[in-house]
Amino acid sequence: MAEVALFLREYARTRQDVGAIAPSSAWLCRALTRYMVPSPGRPRAVLEVGPGTGAVTRHITGSLGKLDTLDLIEANPRFSALLRETYGGDKRLRFRTGLVQEQELGVYDTIVCGLPFANFEARTTAEIFDRLLGSLRPGGTLSFFGYVGGATLRRTLTAGPEREHALAGQVALRGILRRHAFRSELVLGNLPPARVHHLAPAGAPRHAERGDSCACREESS
Repeated sequence: MAEVALFLREYARTRQDVGAIAPSSAWLCRALTRYMVPSPGRPRAVLEVGPGTGAVTRHITGSLGKLDTLDLIEANPRFSALLRETYGGDKRLRFRTGLVQEQELGVYDTIVCGLPFANFEARTTAEIFDRLLGSLRPGGTLSFFGYVGGATLRRTLTAGPEREHALAGQVALRGILRRHAFRSELVLGNLPPARVHHLAPAGAPRHAERGDSCACREESS
């Protein structure tokens, strides 16, 4: 309950940066980590950007092997402190506080991103995706989500320059999806329902679909 209370306080205080209105559900966590598959013979490197209070982090750590690593980049200092308190004893995890644009990234097999791109300007969105996609190993994947109807709601509730920035950001995001998305799925079991997109660097081979059952439904972007 303490995590939920902190999440709600931070949403009310900095909703532009938090974006989400509730921690991710188990179904959304499963969809976001769908392509975090074992790599026999070598450790995996995973990056989570915008972990918040750690709903997806719990799911990721449960799937990590002894030699795997997980980097966590969280801009909100209160969320970052909670993550360090919760997972500080796990030597596989490395913690960074600040914007992902300001971090020195490694090379990763899987990147899971919880940033609220619907709130970002086009330049910020493009910069973040360029950095993340450029940090993937061959065959690596980047997964992120947005709320169903979120873009429409933002267009409706904004006006003037703020609305123009929102429209430009959405155009930039659609262009990134056209170039890099190989699968999108609708997760109904979340508050609110969300759409998860799985991306790979341009020119990368398509990934085989996994047969895991989940409370989601395919829907092309």
